[in-house]
Amino acid sequence: MTIELPCVVNRESIVLNVHPMARLLDVLREQLHLTGTKEGCGEGECGACSVFINGKIVNSCLVPVAQVEGAEIKTIEGIATDNQLHAVQQAFIDCGGAQCGICTPGMVLAAVDLLERNPNPTDAEIRTGLAGNLCRCTGYIKIFESVVRACQER
Repeated sequence: MTIELPCVVNRESIVLNVHPMARLLDVLREQLHLTGTKEGCGEGECGACSVFINGKIVNSCLVPVAQVEGAEIKTIEGIATDNQLHAVQQAFIDCGGAQCGICTPGMVLAAVDLLERNPNPTDAEIRTGLAGNLCRCTGYIKIFESVVRACQER
């Protein structure tokens, strides 16, 4: 059984035709072809599948799509505006914060979330802001430096 589910994804109003218990992650990737959101662990532990729902960062692998009825969803594809990368995205490029790319969308969204709440975080606050995201490729230094650069560029 499928349902019609209205929502807003990356500033576009849409109506999804979905199974209500499908994971939001799968609907984004498979139905909407928004493949920037990655599946890392599938258990809400790594942050690779992070998206914003009504301005709050969540792990989309844990969200049944029925819970987003009427919600505003923003994925990594929706962070840039008018063909201009977000300062965090540009900093990740400039500082080499992206390695294999699996954790990058979640790291970027976590950094965006942090900087929206606290435009001038301390080193400890940056570490705390990124704490829900795991990376298997780096020592986190380039990711941390990317967030610091984004703070300086804002």
